Amino acid sequence: MAVKVLIIRKVTQENVADVFGLITQLRAAAARQPGYISGETLMSVADPDRYLVISTWQALEDWEAWLKSDERRKIQKKIDGLLDGPTEYDVYHYPERNAATLRDFRGWEGG
Repeated sequence: MAVKVLIIRKVTQENVADVFGLITQLRAAAARQPGYISGETLMSVADPDRYLVISTWQALEDWEAWLKSDERRKIQKKIDGLLDGPTEYDVYHYPERNAATLRDFRGWEGG
């Protein structure tokens, strides 16, 4: 089952260029890993020092193998030295077809 990994980093403006260079290295290396599908980087509208990377993998095991790899750890260590706080990770997958849905929910989201 495909997973999306949300990675949040707080980057001060003076380190943006260096961090983006390292994120580019991470993405290029990830693209060579089994199960990697895609990645994108977004900047928060409310907090321009907050960046979100969305990384998509074919399976949780593929992401976990990449997360634990020496190549990734070395680059991430360099990134961590430039951040204003720890890197945060959160992994999501699509609900099963037979799971409850929010189709009839009318909440604040505009549904």
